Amino acid sequence: MSKVFFLFCFLPVLLLFSEAHEHHKKIEFYQLEKGNMKLNLTNYGATIVNFILPDKHGNLADVVLGYDLIDDYKNDTTYFGALIGRVANRIGEAKFTLDGKTYKLPANDHGNTLHGGTKGFSDVAWTMKSHKKDSYITFTYSSYENEEGFPGKLEVSVTYLFIGTNKFGVKMIAKPVDKATPVNLAQHTYWNLRGHNSGDVLSHIVQIFGSHITPVDNKLIPTGQLQSVKGTPYDFLEPKSIESQINELPGLYDMNYVLDGSGNEHLSKVVVVKDPVSGRQLELWSNQVGLQYYTGGQLNNTKGKDGAIYHKHAGIALETQGFPDAVNLPNFPSQIVKPGEIYQHYMVYRFTAS
Repeated sequence: MSKVFFLFCFLPVLLLFSEAHEHHKKIEFYQLEKGNMKLNLTNYGATIVNFILPDKHGNLADVVLGYDLIDDYKNDTTYFGALIGRVANRIGEAKFTLDGKTYKLPANDHGNTLHGGTKGFSDVAWTMKSHKKDSYITFTYSSYENEEGFPGKLEVSVTYLFIGTNKFGVKMIAKPVDKATPVNLAQHTYWNLRGHNSGDVLSHIVQIFGSHITPVDNKLIPTGQLQSVKGTPYDFLEPKSIESQINELPGLYDMNYVLDGSGNEHLSKVVVVKDPVSGRQLELWSNQVGLQYYTGGQLNNTKGKDGAIYHKHAGIALETQGFPDAVNLPNFPSQIVKPGEIYQHYMVYRFTAS
């Protein structure tokens, strides 16, 4: 994996560092295409809209959930395909203290802040900085002082790129301009490897390379403890179907895993997902410490693209990230990034079909 990591890190990111807060950008769609992989994106939320992949017979299908219209993305509460920030996942009681100052944030999730607040990075227009159709696209965003209550200015970029014939990379970079600030970006695509309109993902086979979780309270805020998955429905250390243990839970998976391979500068294997019908398989590698594993249990007759209706468990989100509420839990890995430091978040997907 080190060779892929080396190539991945040194591909051009082409960051845009502008002082101005950017308004009224035109919303547009873009395409990446290589071989029989095809990807459609929009600069609204730096969002993945379509992802076309072949199955074991060579038949093509779109394997991510999404919408037909930009207005649907603007009114969306599911974060389909979006880039999440400034801080993904939950911040307890919608506040945190940094350098002696308490910052109050929008409470948009049962008294907590979820996925950056009322209007996070998923709900703004990014700048398309550079685009090569058979290779990569880079979006940039300048987050202004006190945006959704967060301190300081932050320059952000995300690059989506093809690596070789069957790999797809995501590179997220953030640089604080003038103040220390928490940063925890995430990519929030929902996958259904049988096809976005093919029903639920309960028969998908999943293996997660995380032997602990960060258990949560009744408001889904971590307690600060780490709990072994052994003997619990969260144990996916060996491959098994999503549905095999889901009835032991309140009807869905929505949990942060502590990744066993994290803590070094290299990419580590995070998760493998396979659909036994189409034969499509997704293997995800990352440099992050956590994985939010969410099986779409709160989807409820959501009207998607191509006339599809997404019911419960229509897709699975695999969000590599820092731990939820780390800003309030000092025993969790810190998400504070200071001026002069660089936040770097890498993901590499490998797709096969057999």
